[in-house]
Amino acid sequence: MTLSEITITKAIIDRFSKKFMEYIEMDVAVVGGGPAGLVASYFLAKAGVKVAIFERKLSIGGGMWGGGMMFNEIVVQEEGKEILDLFGVRTELYEPGYYTADAIESVTTICSQAVKSGVRIFNCITVEDVMIREGRVMGLVITWSPVEMTGLHVDPLSITAKHIIDATGHDTEVLRVIEKKADVRLNTETGKLMGERSMWAEKAERLTIENTREICPGVYVAGMSANAAFGGPRMGPIFGGMLLSGRKASELILAKG
Repeated sequence: MTLSEITITKAIIDRFSKKFMEYIEMDVAVVGGGPAGLVASYFLAKAGVKVAIFERKLSIGGGMWGGGMMFNEIVVQEEGKEILDLFGVRTELYEPGYYTADAIESVTTICSQAVKSGVRIFNCITVEDVMIREGRVMGLVITWSPVEMTGLHVDPLSITAKHIIDATGHDTEVLRVIEKKADVRLNTETGKLMGERSMWAEKAERLTIENTREICPGVYVAGMSANAAFGGPRMGPIFGGMLLSGRKASELILAKG
């Protein structure tokens, strides 16, 4: 068989265009493909929700890839282990209440399961703005990440979603756009982003889950974005709270309908 470079090019453009066109309108848009975003999208897709992840980087997995200081092991507590068990990720008891898992196995397994459940993932895409109608966020304005990085003056495109999850981690990228550009008060004590505090693993793990909620009409926060939005501390390379936060975000959206 003779291979044609032009056929290869056509195949990629045709298939991607079809895939992208199917998700210009969706039920839930998850911004950020870290552990919280992956888990949230997995549970949503399993429930029949049309959901896509938009990740600004080339790779999926967020901070979980690197474990702690590039030692690619992660720690989860008992409750977090239940999520890893569900995905089939192997864990090993370290001390009572502390389990370790291989970071690479965790990311690749969760990502694979999410895609197979029906989640569509678009990487190398940055959210640069939002669409707001009558005080509710109802869409995202997106561009290619390299366009943003190089500062090229290229107009973006828009997509719509009934619900949006900001799972962008420490940067709270979607919320920062809303705070800067929109006349929308966030559901925090100050009405604005409160910022991330210094590391306190025990408190952060609890607050990550508690702070997972709808922060303004149409937008939910999950994972480290939840703590950064509500002034909680960071937790470091323990990921149980991130996984549980993703599940909670999906439950809140499913309950909302």
